[in-house]
Amino acid sequence: MREERRPPEKEVTEVAPGVLRIQLPMDMPGLGHVNCYAIEDREGVALIDPGVPSLRSWTVLNKQLKSAGLPMERVHTVVVSHSHPDHYGAAQRIRNLTGADIVTHENFKTYWDPHEEDDFVREVAVAGDHDVQMSAIENALLKMTKRERNSPWDRPVPWGGPPPDAEWRSRFRWRILPLLLSKVWQPPKPSKRVIDGTTLMLGDREWISVYTPGHTADHLCLLDPTEGIFVSGDHLLPTITPHISGLTTQAEPLGDFFTSLERMTTFEGVKTVLPAHGLVFSDLAGRSTEIIEHHHERLHTLTEAAVSSSDNELTVPEYSKHLFKPRSWGPMADSETFAHLEYLRQTGKATTREVEGALRYRITSH
Repeated sequence: MREERRPPEKEVTEVAPGVLRIQLPMDMPGLGHVNCYAIEDREGVALIDPGVPSLRSWTVLNKQLKSAGLPMERVHTVVVSHSHPDHYGAAQRIRNLTGADIVTHENFKTYWDPHEEDDFVREVAVAGDHDVQMSAIENALLKMTKRERNSPWDRPVPWGGPPPDAEWRSRFRWRILPLLLSKVWQPPKPSKRVIDGTTLMLGDREWISVYTPGHTADHLCLLDPTEGIFVSGDHLLPTITPHISGLTTQAEPLGDFFTSLERMTTFEGVKTVLPAHGLVFSDLAGRSTEIIEHHHERLHTLTEAAVSSSDNELTVPEYSKHLFKPRSWGPMADSETFAHLEYLRQTGKATTREVEGALRYRITSH
């Protein structure tokens, strides 16, 4: 079993000077825990990525903080690496309880925040009475909780196909359940937004914010140059790679990811990398290079798939079946495949055309 998929450890562990790791439970494909890092200073304690929005995770977080002599009431800062719920889940609840600052990158935005710049149609056409009833329930809950939802997963996909979250099980889990559990699932309202290079005082020493778009448009890492510590979030994981979505506000998600990974080779003196899932590792530049090579191998796989087809041209789901094993087939696999195909198109190595509502990509450069 890959280490990112293992259930959470029961002990609080000091993984770097002045940095404690609390592994919190979660239930998402391929992941068994999320690492919350606690850094104590004279003012209290700062947390990085306080876990998923669930009662179970909240209970474990409180218990583990107390066991480390750091009760929740002392939390003065919550740093959120990016806008996925396994990282921001408890942030707003902590702020409501303690008044803690919530620190994010300036681009931070969840699917529950207003998206004034979003030109997509927000209402999804539904076919049957069951879907109509689900829409009515969701709309009523949105009004009651005074929320909006603006997720690309709610709309027809750009490569042709229905909205991934329109299927009732997905719709209930990701759209209705968070509204029913609104006291637990609270989208955070950042009190401090930072940019690349901003200095933060955590643990009575300086940490530098490092903007790393790719996995998301708002991904934030932290660097402590004094102790050589790099908190990598999902940007760098020890044995797996983060999902690179084609359903994102980023125009070039894979290109952005490559740029962010290449930048890792410029940081000198890093001795300890603290990922959001999995265990500590040390080779920041080496792991970045491995991930770059992995994605270039995927681009080569797509090229080979095109060559093996009758006319060098396939749809996104057809290409996706060459990249992923059958157990992974579906919207997320298609989304990552789309991001890779768009990278080939943007770099002049592929062209696309629409046939009967579906995009078909022809790879023109081997």
